[in-house]
This record gives sequence, C-alpha cells and structure tokens, in this order.
Amino acid sequence: MRIMTKMMGFGLWRLFTAAILLFHGFCLSEKAPKYTFMHEANSAPEVSYYDYIIVGGGTAGCPLAATLSQNSTVLLLERGGSPYGNPNITNLEAFGEALSDLSPSSPSQRFISEDGVINARARVLGGGSCLNAGFYTRAAPLYVDDAGWDGLLVNESYRWVEKKVAFEPPMRLWQSAVRNGLLEAGVTPYNGFTYDHLIGTKVGGTIFDVEGHRHTAADLLEYANPNGLTVLLHASVHKIMFRINGKEKPTAQGVVFRDASGIKHRSMLGPVGPIISCIDSFLLSRLLCQCITLNNHIFGMLNYRMSKQSGCKAIVLRPPQLATVIRDQYSAILMSNFLNPNLQIGQLSTVPPKERTPDALAKAIDAMQQLEPEAFIGGFILEKIIGPISTGNLLLRSKNPNDNPSVTFNYFKEPQDLQRCIDGFKIIENVVESKSFSEFKYDFLSLPFLLNLTVNAPVNLLPKHANASTSLEQFCKDTVMTIWHYHGGCQVGRVVDPDYKVLGVDALRVIDGSTFNYSPGTNPQATVMMLGRYMGVRILKERLEGQ
Repeated sequence: MRIMTKMMGFGLWRLFTAAILLFHGFCLSEKAPKYTFMHEANSAPEVSYYDYIIVGGGTAGCPLAATLSQNSTVLLLERGGSPYGNPNITNLEAFGEALSDLSPSSPSQRFISEDGVINARARVLGGGSCLNAGFYTRAAPLYVDDAGWDGLLVNESYRWVEKKVAFEPPMRLWQSAVRNGLLEAGVTPYNGFTYDHLIGTKVGGTIFDVEGHRHTAADLLEYANPNGLTVLLHASVHKIMFRINGKEKPTAQGVVFRDASGIKHRSMLGPVGPIISCIDSFLLSRLLCQCITLNNHIFGMLNYRMSKQSGCKAIVLRPPQLATVIRDQYSAILMSNFLNPNLQIGQLSTVPPKERTPDALAKAIDAMQQLEPEAFIGGFILEKIIGPISTGNLLLRSKNPNDNPSVTFNYFKEPQDLQRCIDGFKIIENVVESKSFSEFKYDFLSLPFLLNLTVNAPVNLLPKHANASTSLEQFCKDTVMTIWHYHGGCQVGRVVDPDYKVLGVDALRVIDGSTFNYSPGTNPQATVMMLGRYMGVRILKERLEGQ
C-alpha cells in the first residue's frame, strides 16, 4: 500500500525542522512488511463478527492486537493510513515533516490548546510512535508498583517490544559534551546506556536503528497471527453499540464505523471478548460523551550558537537520546542543531497571537531559507517537566470524530510545576557554562542573550514579556511548549478499574495513555507499547481461566 503525503501547510515544526535537520544525502524508507491482514476499510463487509474489536491502531493498539490474535479473531480499526512507504515517517532525516503536514491525509492532526500551545494528534497506524523524536525508556519500578502491575510480566512485555523497535543510539561529540556537562553540574550518578528510568544522567534508547529508520508500534504487528487479525485503515468509528436485556449495566456489543467514502459498516462482538479502546481520550470522549480531565507534558528550551562546526556536522545524524532525572523532579532532554537569531523570525513573536497565520509562518520560513547553511549551526536543550501536577479539561465542539475538541491544559497552574521548570533551567545553565560544553558555545554569548534568543522564537501563540530573559519564572511561562505526552481523561479509579474495564459498563475496556495518572519514565511510549502487550497477555489468560 502506498500512502501519498502532500505538504500543504506550514507551522512551527517546519520552523524547527528547517533548522534542526540539515542532513546530507537521502536514505530510502525501509521496505514495508507484507501484512496480508491489512486492508482499506472500504473493502470490509457491511456486517462482520470478531472475538475482539480494538478501536485505534496506535502505540497500544498494535501490540494488543498482535497478542490477542494468537488464538482469537481480532479486528483493529485505525482512522488513519499506513506508515509504510512514507519517508516522512520512516526516515530520521525527515523528522518533523509529518508534524508540519496540515493536509487532510497527514499522519498528524494539529490542534492548538486554549492556552495557545500548538500540539498534535496521531492519525496513522502506529500512532504517536510514527511522529515523535524516538525516545525509548521504561517506567521506574516504583511506577510499576503504584500501578499494581505484575513486575515479571511487565519486564517480559518490555523485552517483547524491544526485540522489534528499540536500539542503542550513538554518542557523538555533541551528546558527549552535554553528558559530561551534566555530570560536571552534579547530576550523578552516570548510568551509561540503559532503558531504565534512573536518578542521574543516562543515555536512553531510541526507536531509530543505525541506518536512521524508524521502527514504530506498527512493526509489532509482525508478531501477529495473520489468520486471526484484520486491520482496517481509514476506518472512523462513530458509535459503540450497547445492549441492556434487563441487566444492571449496559453491555458493549459492537461498533459502527465509516470508511473513507463515508459508507457505514458494523462489526459485532462474539461471546468471547470486549471492545477495547486504544484511541486516546479525544475520540473516546465522543463515543462515551464524558467530560474528562487531562494532563500535558511540557518542556522549556534553551538554544545557542555552536562554535565547533566540525562537532555539529558529526552529531546531526539522529536525535540524541541523552536524558537526566534529577531528584525525580524533572528531565532534561537533548536535541540538536537549532537556528541562528534572525530578525524576521524574532519579529514574529511581536505579532498578536491571533495574527500568527500560516502565511506569516511561511514568510518566516522563506526568510530562513535565504540564509547560508552556517547560520543554522546551533542546538537546543529541552527540559521536560515530570508529572505534571497541573490538570486541564476537554470539551467537545461537535460529534464529528475528525474535529478537534476544545482543550485547556492549564500549564503551570500548580506552583510546583513552575518551580520544577525553574530548577531544571538552573541545571541547564550550569551545563552550558561547564568546561565540558565550552567548545560548543561562543564565549561572547551570555546566558541572558541565549534566553532572549529563545523567547523571540515563535514557539507558541502566547504574548511575550520584556522580563522573560531575566526572570526564569517568566521565561518558563513565555516559552512553554508541548512534548506531546498528554494523558489522563480515562484514568484508573475514575473512568476505568485496575483491569482497565470502563466503570458502569460491561465488555468495554480502555488501554492507552489516557489511563495514566502520571506519565511514566522519561518518555511514555515504551510503557504504552508494553501495556498493550501486557494487557493482551492478561486478557488471554483470563479467557483460558474462564474456559
């Protein structure tokens, strides 16, 4: 299957990727696996029957479907298309292009929160693992204990995932300088390369292989029993059907979905399994009509010019996976090769937020493209706020599953989140001023200058304040961005029970990141994939015990 992606829009991620990804050469996307069970939804019969129906072929849905298919019939419904054959997904050097594609066929669907922060929802088989920067780290043992998970099965499930999609990244000059700078700044101990979530400095995993090819959750379908699984693409679920039959609680019995042509299809459950939602709280809220509470991970950023050009050329080949956990309060994550200060780009931040149109962004990009390549030799360090404690809300604007809801995350609503951001930036400042990092920073560039440079980048739609370069508190607020790890909405104990069964309903479960109270690890995608495998094994075991 060949998926055509046309770049029709501009946005902040084009601003970043135009500057971040100055790669040389081009590598072809990996050959797509021959999934005989993957079809377009318009090929589905009007009515079909399955043991299990999974709504959402994302980071949790794919491993869950692969597991359940071993001795059951499983239908996996994905509203987007295939990730295979799309170099903007597969190739590391094209990272960010998919996020910048605003076309209806894009694998990402942009939304802007009421806070004025630009975000994205995945719309592709494999979910967010097709769009993100590729970080792979496990949850901490304490998180596993608090979730009530079986530690042995958790570790087995992580290893099952890692055999297909996880790799050790190279450590080049840039990453090594930041690593050593963190150690110089007292972020100890050094844990080396590990998938584990540990206090100190570490080199985490990546889902990009040594050739720069992305391995998404869709690759976990290689584990599937092809005779037991059906994957339908461009299948938009509009309704979950319930029956009462004199019972106290309604029982899910099937779903109604539309194909790309708008034709309705029905899929019904057999007597075996439930309907399982793996679609994030945005779509599930439409199906269940619930008001939900959300958390969103945020990050702050500091960027700077590089003085060591040879070092930059050596390290721009892949997003580095260097991270720290400092007193279990926040994580600092390294990215590379940001932009040179440019008056036209900086002026964008002086335009009122509502006037920052795609045309304005396009003009900024055109201005950047007129610069010499040397102007883009630089980098930035991201700080991710752990937790967070602040929560927001989601309200539906329509019943159309393709429409974005109104989302408010209330960034830094809780003072502890803001303090964590401030404390994290103090560490980053120490790294930038460290001896280990000195070859990557011009001596004449002061920290206030670097802070001001970052504030002037159009990273969000928030108004800027004059004191943002002198007040870390204001700096955190003015430069807030998402790192996409939004979660909540179907949290355990509120919407689902510890077995991820929806409260008050039979034969319906939710298994994805919307069930998290806090996001696990440095990056949650490893744990979301693990959870799909973990719960698949649990569900099959329950079925065998029931028989």
